Amino acid sequence: MDERDPLVACFEEHRSHLRAVALRMLGSGDEADDAVQETWLRFSRSGTDGVANPGGWLTTIVSRVCLNMLRSRTSRRELPLGEPHPDPVADRSGDPEHRALQADAVGAALIVVLDTLTPAERLAFVLHDLFAVPFEEIARIVDRSPAAARQLASRARRRVQGSLEAGGGVPERRREVVGAFLAAAHGGDFDALLTLLDPDVVLRADPAAVRMGAPSELRGAPAVAGTFTGRALAAHPALIDGAAGAVWAPGGRPRVAFGFTVAAGRITAITMTADPGLLGRVDLDADRG
Repeated sequence: MDERDPLVACFEEHRSHLRAVALRMLGSGDEADDAVQETWLRFSRSGTDGVANPGGWLTTIVSRVCLNMLRSRTSRRELPLGEPHPDPVADRSGDPEHRALQADAVGAALIVVLDTLTPAERLAFVLHDLFAVPFEEIARIVDRSPAAARQLASRARRRVQGSLEAGGGVPERRREVVGAFLAAAHGGDFDALLTLLDPDVVLRADPAAVRMGAPSELRGAPAVAGTFTGRALAAHPALIDGAAGAVWAPGGRPRVAFGFTVAAGRITAITMTADPGLLGRVDLDADRG
């Protein structure tokens, strides 16, 4: 791209914001980059003629691209087979770039919860609660009324808050469960792992972790327990965004972060994050206690 081109300059001005939106929407740095690239292709074809707010128009484009990607992802998952946290609502003060940076700081552990939402719910929640996009604009993206868009965000917000509260529980109890899980995994105790996992537990890995050999998604306690039995020997307890988790950090450099959702004393979801962009934004403090 020729940076002297006004269209290129406009796009580059908003690139970091667009990637922040895509990252929160998709939960994967690789997919976020793909979405930003597709946004440029569409923007370069449409131009800015008659567009009063190029930044808003670019946000609309990247949101539609992400919505299509989320719907495609959901369709693939439905084919038969042979992610205490901080409040996710960003500070509404300041300019849009400030809000984007605030949203980008939301922990990767939230991705596990966002993955439980429908594509439309996820889009409405991310755009409104994390980036303060008005419901009138969200409505045009999801092809619904502003009132319906508001309901999507409200429904998503209740599910997110409920999941985070249930996942957090009492911090000491959550730490005990995660510590027991790691000990059982290290010791190869399959039966102990089963007692710590919810029967319907879900394990999800981001594309970077998949490239390292992790399964993209597993469901059910036996499958997840089998994956961790005698493995994760180099993973150690850590605080991820203030919550009990684990990290594999050979040589002191984080390579994979393990986020846990705990409810009623059992692990209901595990997320494996290896994307360098996300790891760089996660507060990883070794849990020495």
